[in-house]
Amino acid sequence: MKVLIAGSGGQLGRALQLVAPAEMIVVAPPEAAFDITDADAVARVVAQVQPHAIINAAAYTAVDRAESDEASARAVNVNAVGTLASAARVAGAAFVHVSTDFVFDGAAHVPYPPDAAANPLGVYGRTKLDGEIAAAEFHPAPLLVRTAWVYAADGSNFVATMLRLMRERTEIRVVADQFGTPTHATSLARTIWALLAGGHTGTFHATDSGTATWYDFAVAIYEEARAAGLLARDVAVVPIRTADYPTPAGRPAFGVLDKTATWAITGPARHWRAELRDCLAAMKARA
Repeated sequence: MKVLIAGSGGQLGRALQLVAPAEMIVVAPPEAAFDITDADAVARVVAQVQPHAIINAAAYTAVDRAESDEASARAVNVNAVGTLASAARVAGAAFVHVSTDFVFDGAAHVPYPPDAAANPLGVYGRTKLDGEIAAAEFHPAPLLVRTAWVYAADGSNFVATMLRLMRERTEIRVVADQFGTPTHATSLARTIWALLAGGHTGTFHATDSGTATWYDFAVAIYEEARAAGLLARDVAVVPIRTADYPTPAGRPAFGVLDKTATWAITGPARHWRAELRDCLAAMKARA
């Protein structure tokens, strides 16, 4: 199967290339050669590659900036999704699109199943939801994969930010009343490949196992980084409320996703802390 990846330079795009099954022929053009906001460029690349599947790993993910720059968020998270889905349909290719827990409002107290009613709180979540709608409008049978709190050994993400702050400060304050699941880009990529290889369509949820608050995640990063030798000093991690750290965009207080249907196919994911340990080990190896 020949698979064309959009967003090849992002943390998920890189992970998809790293763990691609041997039977997959992966084509991952750089953004300069595959600008998904340019319909002509998309049509040209798809015609050249003639893929059996397209995976859209690209997204506008600047949650707070989106509140004042909806046009840019919509161009990538909605319009480009429709363009890619349409190109996949014309090529007779499968289409995989990655979405987010931010399509939900966080008012639930149990994990959100794939068919739960969406109610995004801000521009980012609304554009991601509209992207899901565009995928279904322009492709007859897309595979939609919602995830949450994605990080990797490289790129800009919560783990990298926490490590930088812990090296700069003796105390950091982290929100302790928002719940979700940290997700290693590598494990997410493996799940996407498994669903695609199995010919699955529809909406699936994919994160690592377990739940955490951002505070829990930060404490784990500190403890595991110290154990791995990536952090040489003590740092106090202090829990705070969301109200103590106001941001332009609202965030779901509870963004845990129900992965029952996904795990029936792939088997349960590893716990997020085990995946964090692997990510930090990769960081140490690169250092």
